[in-house]
Amino acid sequence: MAKFKNNKFIQDNLIWGILIVMIIIVSIANPSFFSINNALTLLSGEACKGIMAFGVMFAILSRGIDIGVSSTSAFVAVVTASLVQPADYANRLLAGGSPLPAGVAWIVGLLMGAVLGGVIGAVIAYTKIPPFIATLGVQLICRAAAKLYTQKPVSNLAGSFRFLGSGKIAGFPVIIIVFFIMYAITAFLLTQTRWGANVYAVGGNDQAARVAGINVEKTLILVYAWSSTCAAIAGMLLAGRSGSADPANTGLMYETDAIAAATVGGTSHSGGIARISGVLAGILVLGVVNNALVMLKVDDNTTNIVKGLIIIVSVAMDMRKNAKKA
Repeated sequence: MAKFKNNKFIQDNLIWGILIVMIIIVSIANPSFFSINNALTLLSGEACKGIMAFGVMFAILSRGIDIGVSSTSAFVAVVTASLVQPADYANRLLAGGSPLPAGVAWIVGLLMGAVLGGVIGAVIAYTKIPPFIATLGVQLICRAAAKLYTQKPVSNLAGSFRFLGSGKIAGFPVIIIVFFIMYAITAFLLTQTRWGANVYAVGGNDQAARVAGINVEKTLILVYAWSSTCAAIAGMLLAGRSGSADPANTGLMYETDAIAAATVGGTSHSGGIARISGVLAGILVLGVVNNALVMLKVDDNTTNIVKGLIIIVSVAMDMRKNAKKA
């Protein structure tokens, strides 16, 4: 029994061991990597991808996927950014009227994300369209909607709107604080709510969950509403961090990092298995990879090859582990 517990502990926390080894190796290769400034840079850069991963994790846990998060983030970003441009700005997207308070713009963005996700969740739940196909449609629709809304980046944003993405408190980036708040909220939803338990059940066996009295459709609607809400938050943070929202490039390809982080962190694509601490470790692992390759002056194409290999190997290991259990 003790040996079984030890093996389980090692399996559950292997990703943290890999992270520590990676940090040691990269620090030896480039001593400037192991510094407070670089750590803050790494966390700031990965915060938005990580918040997306917290949402995508629920979709994968329910035996689905959400590849539309990057486009959702862009659509929400351009809309909310346009609401906070100064009234006297010559290139203001919405001519006339006054800008909305930053808090109101954030509420609009959160509602947009929740509604978009709820709609696609309902489509998946009631039509049985595979989540990959449904969210692929969302990816195309939201990116196109962002480009129809504006052909150029929305810039000159109110400082109050930008604060969460680019502000600092006592020299500490606010975006990192938001990231860890989202981690805490996600952990609470996953482990301390009935809905979190229902998502585990639906992902493990949706028919058994239905027999047990779980409303599978409602659970899935909330899964995708949460995933899109996380994407909306990430989009507004990205706009705040960069000072503009670009319909073509905001959040572009972020879904790959979000899915990779959840997968590397132990969220099973077979459904029913996920650990929020593992996803956090997955985010940090990918952050170390991205940061290290940039510091070593490796080009973007090679970086994407490395991340692609990480995703493939992680899924292969997950499938092999599940095959052994079967």
